[in-house]
Amino acid sequence: MSAPVAAPAAVDLARVAVVGVHGHGASHVRRVAALAADRRAVLSGVVDPRPVDGVADVPPGTPWYPSLDALLAVQQPDVVVLSTPIPTHLPLASAAMRAGCDVLLEKPTVASLAEHEQLLAVVAETGRRCQVGFQTFGSGAVDEVLRIVASGELGEVVGVGAVGTWVRTAAYYQRAAWAGRRTLDGVEVVDGVVTNPLAHAVATALLVAGARTADDVADVEVDLFHAHDIEADDTSAVVVTTRTGLRVAAGLTLCAPERPPSRVVVTGTQGSLTLFYEHDAIEVRSPRGTRRISTGRVDLLTQLLDARRSADVPLRCGVADTGAFMRVLEAVRTAPDPAPIGPAHVTWQGTGPDAWPVVADVADWCERVAVEGRTFTSLGAPWTLAV
Repeated sequence: MSAPVAAPAAVDLARVAVVGVHGHGASHVRRVAALAADRRAVLSGVVDPRPVDGVADVPPGTPWYPSLDALLAVQQPDVVVLSTPIPTHLPLASAAMRAGCDVLLEKPTVASLAEHEQLLAVVAETGRRCQVGFQTFGSGAVDEVLRIVASGELGEVVGVGAVGTWVRTAAYYQRAAWAGRRTLDGVEVVDGVVTNPLAHAVATALLVAGARTADDVADVEVDLFHAHDIEADDTSAVVVTTRTGLRVAAGLTLCAPERPPSRVVVTGTQGSLTLFYEHDAIEVRSPRGTRRISTGRVDLLTQLLDARRSADVPLRCGVADTGAFMRVLEAVRTAPDPAPIGPAHVTWQGTGPDAWPVVADVADWCERVAVEGRTFTSLGAPWTLAV
């Protein structure tokens, strides 16, 4: 497929280019197609080092470019969507903003706290918008949780916890050279359970706790392990102390026997609530009784387009809003290498590329981390004990 200059779009349509269209990036192409059907946007081009001929989600005739530089040499989209490996986030987002484009950047924001500061500087330098793809920041359920907490219905909040017990097979770590790596060819990758697959759990718990910026975090303790044959972590505990003294704890694994809904639990002196953030649903338990609330969410690309139309519409998840999460990522990045979980504590399910390790009682230990605000090691999980 050639790379012709895209035809001028109607002035009322935002021109959107998607960088990285294989894998998760295909969902962004589909989202642009939906916005095009609503007369909100047009797909001005796609970027991927691999040709996109035959890729189902890319409309035939869409201009293709092997690099962002190649695209920017012939067109200036209004918005560039980046769904690319973590080490590329800073250079690609910076190049797009310096070319006059707004950006939707997939999570995690960048690969280090220093890079986060550099990206903030580029946002300030260019005046462009950079929305980060933590999808729960667009959730009406998160808005409702914040309203309930502020109302005092739960009393004083004494703890926030996150539980994520997912399954990832061997094939997940075979899909790309950077998958499951802490570094690759001397470049920071930081692709572990805390910073990528269950990053939403951590970021959402911090958001609910009122911690958005790097300055909102006073301390981070991480406890990193792996059962897969990988370099990064797949079973980890994180305990964050916010600037206000509130403790936020997350028990996370990719080595569970099954995948129930992930959740964030807010505990107060008079009640508690559970946010099922993947489903935008809440269960509240307070002196008012028990009730369930379901909401929708705003798509972050759509919300970025809304912000472009009106200066009165702030981004739901700007770069600065991910600072608290980046403090956690930095703690993971600079921690000692994750410790392997011994075979005595692991059983395998499935076969071949579909096999995955199951850590004994891991779901219960993740729950305890979230509820008690302590790491696996502090709680005495058996795989943390010296042999």
